[in-house]
Amino acid sequence: MDTISDASIREQTTERLEKAMGSFGTAALARMEEQLPWFRRLPADQRSWIGLVAQAGIAAFVEWFKSAEKTRPAIAGEVFGTAPLELMRSIKLHHTIDIIRVIIDVVESRLDELAAPGGETQLREAILRYTREVAFGAAQVYARAAETRAAWDARLEALVVNAVMRGEVDHGMHSWAAALGWTAKPVTVVAGFTPEDEEPEVTIDQMQRAARRAKVDVLAGVQGRRVLVIVGGTEEPVQAVRPIAAKCGPGPVVIGPLVDDLYASTASARAAMAGLAAACGWPDAPRPVLATELLPERALDGDEAARRYLVEEVYNPMLAAGAPLLDTLTTYLEQGSSLEATARLLFVHPNTVRYRLRRVAELTSLTPTDGRNAFTLRIALVLGRFSNRPARL
Repeated sequence: MDTISDASIREQTTERLEKAMGSFGTAALARMEEQLPWFRRLPADQRSWIGLVAQAGIAAFVEWFKSAEKTRPAIAGEVFGTAPLELMRSIKLHHTIDIIRVIIDVVESRLDELAAPGGETQLREAILRYTREVAFGAAQVYARAAETRAAWDARLEALVVNAVMRGEVDHGMHSWAAALGWTAKPVTVVAGFTPEDEEPEVTIDQMQRAARRAKVDVLAGVQGRRVLVIVGGTEEPVQAVRPIAAKCGPGPVVIGPLVDDLYASTASARAAMAGLAAACGWPDAPRPVLATELLPERALDGDEAARRYLVEEVYNPMLAAGAPLLDTLTTYLEQGSSLEATARLLFVHPNTVRYRLRRVAELTSLTPTDGRNAFTLRIALVLGRFSNRPARL
C-alpha cells in the first residue's frame, strides 16, 4: 500500500513539475543576474547559452524523477551537451557550481508548491541526489576538456621547440607560441638530458612546475635523451635555470646566450646544443654552465659559431691593438703564466707586462691570469692565426 501511495505522490508531483518547468529557466536566470556579478559581465549570447543549460538540466531532472529515479542520469550529454564547448573557456568550474546552487535555490523556494501533498521529502531527496550527479558530471566534463586542452598544448609546445631547434622560426611558429600564451622576453635556451627510466612527459611536467616556482615561462621538448627548454622572462638565466636543471638527468646542463625574443632563440638553441655536445671536454664544468664558458671546447669540437666568436671577439680586438699585446700574451702563456719570465724574454719591466695583460682583459673580457680564461685565450690565438694565414697554393 505504501508503494502505491509513493508512486501516486510521485505522479502528482511530476505533473506539477511539468506544468511549472517552463518558468524555472527564466526564474533561474533572473536569480543569477541578481546574485552573480560575473554572470552580469557575460555577453548576452553566453547568458542565453547558460539559460539553455539550466533549462536542459531541469527538463532532465523532471524526466529522471518521472522514471522513479530507476537509472543514473546522463548528465554530460543531457545537460552540458546543450552548450558549445567554447562556453567552458568563459565559464569556469566554480562558476558552474554557482549556477547549480542558484538553480537549487530556485527549485527549493517553490518546493511546497511543486511537491504533491506528502511528497516534499521525496522531492527534496531527489533534488539532492540529482544535483550531486550534476556536480560530478560538471567536474567530469571540465576534466575531459582540461585533458584535451593539455594534450593539444603539449603538441603545440613540441612543435615550437622543434621549430626553434631546426631554425624554422617564422610567423607560424609564433602563432603556436601565442596559442600557448607565450609573451616572455628575453629568452634563453637550455639543453640537457632526461633522467633515466623516466617518461618525457613527467620530466617536462616537473620542469614546468620548477619554472613556475622560479617565476619564469618555459616551453620544453624531448628528443631521444636530450631535452631542450626555452626559458623566458629573466635577465638572470643562471639563477632561473638552476631549479629547472635539477630536474634534468645526469650530465651537463648548458645555457645558451640571452636573446631578445623567440625569433632570435635559434642562435641560443644552437649554442646550447653545441655546448652540450662539447661539455665532455670540461668534466669539472659547473651545472648549469653557460655556453659561452664552453667556447674553447665548442671550437675544438668543430662549432663554427664558437670559432667565429673567438676570432672576431677575442683575437681581432687584440690584433687591432698592436703586435706588442699579442706578443706579450703569447709569451706569457708559453712561459707558464710567469710575469718575470715574460718580462725577461721581452726585455720590458714586469709592470709593462701587467699593463698589457690588463689591456687584454679589457678588450676580451678574459683575464689571462685565470687558468680557464688563459685556456680560452690560447685557443683564440691559434684560431686567429689560422684565419690570417696565407691562402695555400
